[in-house]
Amino acid sequence: MEREWLFSLIPLTIGALFLCFGVYGLRRAGALRRDGVTARAWIVRHDARRDDEGATFHYPVAAWTTPDGRACEYASRFGRGSVGSRARVGSSVLVRYDPEDPRRFAIQGWDTPAVDRLFTVLGALLTSGTLTALLVRLLTP
Repeated sequence: MEREWLFSLIPLTIGALFLCFGVYGLRRAGALRRDGVTARAWIVRHDARRDDEGATFHYPVAAWTTPDGRACEYASRFGRGSVGSRARVGSSVLVRYDPEDPRRFAIQGWDTPAVDRLFTVLGALLTSGTLTALLVRLLTP
């Protein structure tokens, strides 16, 4: 085997990064589901951010008060190209947050684990496929 195996490090690295990102997100969502506290919140604004290609993504900012009286106001970690009726400014939403660190929260109906699942599946496929190809190449004469 010559240096061609070095090219397989590219999909292996991408797959490992996708897998780590996806597993982190799924673990975070599981921890919120298991240990999080539900609160009524209101969408107070949207943080609009442009990507490199000029597309604008809207990140709803939810505000709520914890049972101990702390005021919380944080932007969602997921942005979308358009704002649906559920996340308009002034809308009442349910959030699930970590009572020890309210910055870790999810807006129910907006923050779905689908993106984390997609990254986990793609990462697993890229990683296992690349490792399989490398092993076959190493073990065959």
